[in-house]
Amino acid sequence: MVRHASPPMAGDEAKSGETLKKILLVLNCMMLAIGTTCGPLIMRLYFTRGGKRIWLSGWLQTAGWPIITIPLAVSYVHRHRRSSAATTSSTGTSSSSVPRPVQMKAPLFVASAAVGVLTGFDDYLYAYGVAHLPVSTASLIVATQLAFTAGFAFIFVKQRLTPYSINSVFLLTLAAAVLALHTGSDKLEGESKREYAMGFVMTVAAAALYGFILPLVELSYMKAKQIITYSLVLEYQLVMCFFATAVCTVGMLINNDFQEIPIEAKMYGMGELKYYVVVVWNAVIWQFSFLGTIGVIFCSSSLTSGVIMTVLLPATELLAVIFFKEKFQVEKGISLTLSLWGFVSYFYGEMSLHQNHQPPPPADNGNARPLCQIECTSVMKII
Repeated sequence: MVRHASPPMAGDEAKSGETLKKILLVLNCMMLAIGTTCGPLIMRLYFTRGGKRIWLSGWLQTAGWPIITIPLAVSYVHRHRRSSAATTSSTGTSSSSVPRPVQMKAPLFVASAAVGVLTGFDDYLYAYGVAHLPVSTASLIVATQLAFTAGFAFIFVKQRLTPYSINSVFLLTLAAAVLALHTGSDKLEGESKREYAMGFVMTVAAAALYGFILPLVELSYMKAKQIITYSLVLEYQLVMCFFATAVCTVGMLINNDFQEIPIEAKMYGMGELKYYVVVVWNAVIWQFSFLGTIGVIFCSSSLTSGVIMTVLLPATELLAVIFFKEKFQVEKGISLTLSLWGFVSYFYGEMSLHQNHQPPPPADNGNARPLCQIECTSVMKII
C-alpha cells in the first residue's frame, strides 16, 4: 500500500491537511460510485437502442479528458495564491516565484502514457462485452477484477493481505459466483452462442487487464522521483486518458466509425438528438469513474478502489432491473448481502490496522524524512 505522508506541520495545519484529505477521499468515492453504477447503464442504453460502434463506446470512456483541465486550473490558482501569500508573509513583499503550470516530469509522463495505452485496449474489451451481454452479467464478470487487483497489488506494491482483506476478497468473489448461477438464461434476444461466448471472454479479459492497471498506477506513484500531489494525480489522469483516447481513435479510423456516426444517429431508436445526448453523457459519466478511481488510489490504495467498485456492482444490478427490466432473482439478493458483508469486513480491517499502527511523530532534527524511506519513496501531500 502506498503510504501518504507530509512534512511536519503545526497542529492546526496538520488537522486541516487531514480534513482536506478525508474530503478528497469522500468526493472521489462519490465520483467513483456515479461512474461505476451509471457508466455500464448508459453504455448499454447506447447499444439497446440501435448503437453498434464498439470502438466508439471504448473511445467515449476516456474522451471526456478535457474536463480534467477545470480542476487543474483551480489547483493552479490555489497554488499561485498560496505561494504568493507564503512569500509575502516571510519577506514582507509581494514578489514571488510563479509555480509551474505543469508539475509532471518525464518518467511519470512515460508511465502515465503507457498506462493510457493499456487503458485504451481495456476500454475496447469492456465495450465489446457490454455490447453482447446484459448489464447484470457484464457487471458480475467485472467483479472478478478485485481478485486480479489483489494479486497484482501484492506482487507490484507489496499490498498487505490481512485476514479482513482476504475475507473481503473471498466474500465479494463468492457474491459474483452466486450471481453467475443465473447467466445461462441471460443470452440477449437474437444473439448467437458464439457472440455471447466472445462477450463473456472479452469481459473477463477486461477485468483482468484493469486489475493489472490499478496496481500499475500505484506503482508509478511509488517510483516517481517527485512529490506526488493531487494536482499531479490529475495531470497523470489527463495524460492517461489522452493516450487511451488516441488508441481508440486509431481503432475508430480503421473501423470507419467517424463516417458511420451521422448515419447511426439518424437511425437511432430514441431519435437523432437523444443519440448525441447519450454519447455526451457517456463521456462525462465515464470520466467521473476514472477520476474517482485515480483519486481513491491516491488517497488510499488500489485495493480499496477495487473493493469500492465491486461492492457497487449490486447497485448496478438493481438499476438494470429498473431501467432495462432485467429479472431480479434470489441470487442477486444473496449477492447484495455478501457484497455489503465484504465491504464492511475490508474497511473494519483497514480501520483496525490504522489504529494499531499509528506512526510515531518525526524527530525535528532538520534532516528527518517522513517514514524514513530514502529509496524510491513517494511522499504524498495534498495541494
